[in-house]
Amino acid sequence: MPLPTPDTPHSAPAGAAMPHRTVLLNEAVQALWGEAGPVPEGTYVDATFGRGGHSRLILSLLGPQARLLALDRDPDAIAHATQGEGAIADPRFRIEHAAFSSWGDVVEQLGWGPVQGLLMDIGVSSPQIDNPARGFSFRFDAPLDMRMDTTQGESAADFLARADVQTIADVIRNYGEERFAWGIANAIVAERDAGRSPQTTAELQAIVARTVKTREPGQDPATRTFQALRIHVNRELGELEDALDAALKMLAPGGHLAVISFHSLEDRIVKTFIARHSREEVDRRVPFAQERPLLLEALARIKPSAEEVAANPRSRSAVLRVARRTAVPWSPEAVRAAGGPGAVQSVEASPAKSGRSGKPASKSAHKAAGKAGGKPPARGGRR
Repeated sequence: MPLPTPDTPHSAPAGAAMPHRTVLLNEAVQALWGEAGPVPEGTYVDATFGRGGHSRLILSLLGPQARLLALDRDPDAIAHATQGEGAIADPRFRIEHAAFSSWGDVVEQLGWGPVQGLLMDIGVSSPQIDNPARGFSFRFDAPLDMRMDTTQGESAADFLARADVQTIADVIRNYGEERFAWGIANAIVAERDAGRSPQTTAELQAIVARTVKTREPGQDPATRTFQALRIHVNRELGELEDALDAALKMLAPGGHLAVISFHSLEDRIVKTFIARHSREEVDRRVPFAQERPLLLEALARIKPSAEEVAANPRSRSAVLRVARRTAVPWSPEAVRAAGGPGAVQSVEASPAKSGRSGKPASKSAHKAAGKAGGKPPARGGRR
């Protein structure tokens, strides 16, 4: 089905113009259709609604009997979809305040399965970054929160106020890939012991700036630390693993999986997941072994065009990976045969092994970190 160009208005029957640029808008939506025909029908899921850019375009193209389920854990996103001029008043649309990892459970509860297409746009959204009150960015002095769901869970400030130095160092090293993690963690705990545990973004940024004396040009020393804390507080990598595992069970044969990620830790998880379930690995020691059933077919890896990056610099690191569900029936045995589902462990439960010299973790530890996710006391979901 042909889609509008990025400069072409595309108003879904559902609402107002988007307040920010949706990354890989047309490419991601096109990836959902596969061979669905000129008018897609069935059930589709936008597991990370954000400000609804993908959902609105999907609705503008779906058939009259199709339906779209959207999820988001950010109360602001839910309000954007249900209140004011941007509210989506389309009978084919439903949105739930829920973690994107729970999309499969929601589909089952509604009796909407199986699903023809699943879209996930992983990570923090522009409105979250640009809202000072959310505490995601050190560009603003604000409470050090970083929770995508502000109704539950532990804030970044709360985590830093109670975690031990080793746990803080592991989080910063594993999720920020920060080589000065130990020094930063020591500095944070020293401030805390002096009665000055960081409560605002500016306070944390200042601690990191005093500790990290060198940094690549154009990057604030606190960038990696802020990324690490955000990933940990929201259990982002664990949420991603859970959401991907649900796709194997809930996608219909021929259904499409489309995932947009923005940094290497996320993309590594998606790439590994698709490869694990789409590539036949031959064990030459057992030449006549029975072939392993493959649950996915890898279709594409798509980057933003030069034009999109020029118009929206935040899109430059985005990667869209697309796969199609095969006709092989889902079963626990089929998943185990592929070596999944991936076990995502809390940093607090199993910290990466490393010394206290400030050196980065080993290559194998970084690989393990890509499959880990810090778990706060209350579980949330994306955005």
